[in-house]
Amino acid sequence: MKNNESMLDRAIRVVVGLALVFVVFYYTLATVWIWTLAILAIYLIATGLAGYDWAYSLLNLSTKK
Repeated sequence: MKNNESMLDRAIRVVVGLALVFVVFYYTLATVWIWTLAILAIYLIATGLAGYDWAYSLLNLSTKK
């Protein structure tokens, strides 16, 4: 697994993921939206911490210089 995210990309993913976690726990939304946001938050935090995004690999993209 080769890193394909730059440090800025990784930081943005983690910050947005944590913001979504806050939204999930703070706001009262319909159940479908809570689960959707929670899954998206987990995905963003996990890919941000790992530095690897499988979707980037499928599309042959990289933000790492």
